[in-house]
Amino acid sequence: MESDLSPNRYFIWGIDESPYGPVPVNVLAEWVTDERVTAETWVYARNENRWLKAGQIPELKNYFGVEVNLQPVTPSRKGFTPGSLRRIKILAELNDAQLAHLAEFLELKDSKQHSVIINQGDAGDAMYLVMGGEVRVRSVVGGRETILTTLTTGDFFGEMALFDQGPRSADVVANTDATLLRLSNGSFQRLTREAPSLATPFLQATSRTLSSRIRADNKRLTRITQQFSASGGN
Repeated sequence: MESDLSPNRYFIWGIDESPYGPVPVNVLAEWVTDERVTAETWVYARNENRWLKAGQIPELKNYFGVEVNLQPVTPSRKGFTPGSLRRIKILAELNDAQLAHLAEFLELKDSKQHSVIINQGDAGDAMYLVMGGEVRVRSVVGGRETILTTLTTGDFFGEMALFDQGPRSADVVANTDATLLRLSNGSFQRLTREAPSLATPFLQATSRTLSSRIRADNKRLTRITQQFSASGGN
């Protein structure tokens, strides 16, 4: 029986920025088939003592095909596969059936670098999931841009539009070419009516992330306040 210290074991760097493993190559191949691991996923190869992209591991190349480095996700008729939704952090715990069902409510949107995805002040009409690329959330006052946060693969934005159609509080701009999934307010309402058992874990995961963001913002505000008080308000 092979021990956990066998050299041909692998650790996978997850979308939650935590390593998973060790696992043998056959388990890793199953994760590739399930699209839990893509060609661009970082994998630590113990026998080589280094991190590699999954598409660079010889034993896995046949699972990805010749175009591994160019097309890590095989497109479906909607432009993405349900399994590829696992790269979104809030969807990582959904099973295959749930992901396939959720895919029916999403639409693919490609945004070119420097394009404005959301304009501050516009009525909110959709939430966006970042499948690839990078975007920045900004506020522009007096012609001066302030970057509020930067979002990458696995993140989401615009979620308040699922609950009301109030004005957007900030711009969102593509820092790079970005691949997004759009969940419109109408599609979300349909999701809650037609699949409440799916809408519930989706909302719970979204709420957990929002709570984490609020806590981080509160800590940042507290730190700024303390620094201001220490300086005597000057």
